[in-house]
Amino acid sequence: MQYPLLLSSRMNTSKTTLKQTLGLFTAIMVVVSAMIGSGVFKKAAPMAAELGNSTAIILCWAVAGIITLFGALSNAEVGSHIAKPGGQYVYFKRMYGKPFAFLYGWASFSVIQTATSASVAFVFAESLNELYVLPQLSETWTSISIAGITPFENFGVKLVAILCIILITIINTLGVENGGMIGNLLASTILVSMAILVFCGFFLEAKTPELISIKPVSTVTSNVSLSTFFTAMLAAFWAFEGWNTVGFLGGEIKNAKRFIPIALGLGVLIVVANYVLVNTAFLEVLNLNYFVAFHQANEAGGNIIPATEVMRALLGKQGAIVISILILLSTFNTSNNTIMTSPRIYYAMAKDKVWWNAFGKIHTKFRTPHIALMFHALISILFVLSSSFDMLTDMLILVAFIFYGAGAWGVFVVRKKMIHSDTKTFRVPSFVPIVFVVFSMGLIANSMWVNTIGSLTGILIVLGGLPIYFYFNYLRKSKYKRRLPSQKNKSIS
Repeated sequence: MQYPLLLSSRMNTSKTTLKQTLGLFTAIMVVVSAMIGSGVFKKAAPMAAELGNSTAIILCWAVAGIITLFGALSNAEVGSHIAKPGGQYVYFKRMYGKPFAFLYGWASFSVIQTATSASVAFVFAESLNELYVLPQLSETWTSISIAGITPFENFGVKLVAILCIILITIINTLGVENGGMIGNLLASTILVSMAILVFCGFFLEAKTPELISIKPVSTVTSNVSLSTFFTAMLAAFWAFEGWNTVGFLGGEIKNAKRFIPIALGLGVLIVVANYVLVNTAFLEVLNLNYFVAFHQANEAGGNIIPATEVMRALLGKQGAIVISILILLSTFNTSNNTIMTSPRIYYAMAKDKVWWNAFGKIHTKFRTPHIALMFHALISILFVLSSSFDMLTDMLILVAFIFYGAGAWGVFVVRKKMIHSDTKTFRVPSFVPIVFVVFSMGLIANSMWVNTIGSLTGILIVLGGLPIYFYFNYLRKSKYKRRLPSQKNKSIS
């Protein structure tokens, strides 16, 4: 008599939990997809303006890549112990407690992950606009301002970005394997395309530089110092951003404790090698004077993508079209990755009763956190309409490194707390997290010095989550407990 009940219980549990369906190759492609967006094609220009030295730019990419690898390997050791939905949020909860973990989750929902989704989707729409000019609304609509925000300005691009977010959200709601298949296909295509791009840069001569509309600056002054090097690396780190998202899928990756460390290490190495080679190829085709000119044009309100101009110089208009298509693929892929992975943070928070319960619901058919996905899309769309995501993500690079540094130091916390756990888990040399933590502290200090107001604003946005945590962890729980006696009496009567 008990067997059917037991079977029914297991079936019901399976319908309300995430499904482990992603393999090692998909996990590696999740890391690659998260990182290769638009940054590698754009960031050479601000780095050139900051450093004024080609060798320093390549060194900057390499150092940023090594530091990112150290952070990823540190994260991998923690992930080999704790492989659950929510990734970094769950790690922080085990290492430092719920309040710190909540601040990370709050920052991800309020700005970091949602603004990243909006930003990358917007770049996707802008790239499409380069190939095919999107229609715009009349001046009557574009002049409408709501609290200083003009939601209908550049609305053709915004509408495409919004539709991109909605489409990807629907695809990932219908099954995590759908997002995984898109990532596998597009990431593989992008890596092959970047290899071809590197080949062209090293072995083809610039035949049509006259097609570049921006003239190079006459002189470039080298300005390499420790401070400018750190500042230039902020641009590189934006291109490397997202390496930790694979951990968010800890509940949906097969053999996650083994596969997540492998995916982090190999995925980051693949991206670092690609970034260094691609930017070296760029500087082989056009000299530094062009890249400084591109940055100056963008500072004046332009939208010059250095990679597009490099390919225009190599292969003419056809080259510019090819690179625009590549940027379309990479930004769509990164949007898919962010939307696929980030809602797992909010899902984990809801399961811990420090977020709205609805975010912890699983679709009974598709086994995906559909409510969390929907709200992530909604906040991202609001950022698209506000056009403020770039400012916010720039502010919160500092905040991201506070969490990254805390995550790396967590290696030692985990080793102490889980001293009797499985000794076969992945382990990094101790100098790896130490170097990453020291570097993070230096980057945070430099950011505070260079952009004090922006950095403090970012920190205040994160600390703004404390009242929300107090509500969920204390006020709502106490209200729930006060109801329990009356509910119990009611059931007895």
